[in-house]
Amino acid sequence: MTRVLSALLLLPIVIGIVWFLPPVATLLLAILAAAIAVMEYSALAKALNIDVQRAIAPVPTMAACIAVGDGSIPLIGVVLLTLLAVGIVAVVKGQPGPGVLAAVAATAFAVVYIGAPLGAIAAIRTIGGREAVLLLMVTIVVSDSAQYYTGRAFGRSPLAPSISPKKTREGAVGGVVFGTAAMIAGGRWVFPASSLTLLAVTGLVVVLFGIAGDLFESLLKRSAGVKDSSGLIPGHGGILDRIDSWLFAGPAYYLFLRYLQS
Repeated sequence: MTRVLSALLLLPIVIGIVWFLPPVATLLLAILAAAIAVMEYSALAKALNIDVQRAIAPVPTMAACIAVGDGSIPLIGVVLLTLLAVGIVAVVKGQPGPGVLAAVAATAFAVVYIGAPLGAIAAIRTIGGREAVLLLMVTIVVSDSAQYYTGRAFGRSPLAPSISPKKTREGAVGGVVFGTAAMIAGGRWVFPASSLTLLAVTGLVVVLFGIAGDLFESLLKRSAGVKDSSGLIPGHGGILDRIDSWLFAGPAYYLFLRYLQS
């Protein structure tokens, strides 16, 4: 019940921001999500004995979100901020040791893993409109739901047993089929000039990247020995748990929109 109530509260808020407010509101939501997600990411790193400084890592991560989201910060600026951040991390570490490279690499990776993808999703709102963002949401939700119910009904073969024991190949196939179908059906309305083949390929790529993103975050959590990235959302875990598929699928969908504009 807690899980359902949390979803009923959060989903209308996100859809309302995307649908009724201007694109800058979506960007602000993405920046907020990036700030929270990188804190959860830092906690996962800490559990792996990797020291990602919580006071430092959010800065280049949020800058990357803004740079990709609306271009107000040039990408070279993000690179410089990232270099500065890892330099500060090295100084904070204080002395040479085996954990230095892991700490600076994990700090820099947050920019690529969290900041830039969330910025790409915010940019989708600007270049593709609110309908384009809604289509991405529907595709991911349909795919995730299909993976769960298809897996429960027909699942026999584990997909990645050491990472996520409950996921099955049959569930993944169901997610691919229904998620791609959702992209095709919705894409005929959002992108009427696009061919069925292009929409099918886009749906397939988005869904596969979404599955990869889900498995990647599961790998981080299992490596850290935790069930959820945090307890922020009752019944759902943390922000990182909710956007894991988006972080991989969003940039792929963003490239599709850029292709349409070319």
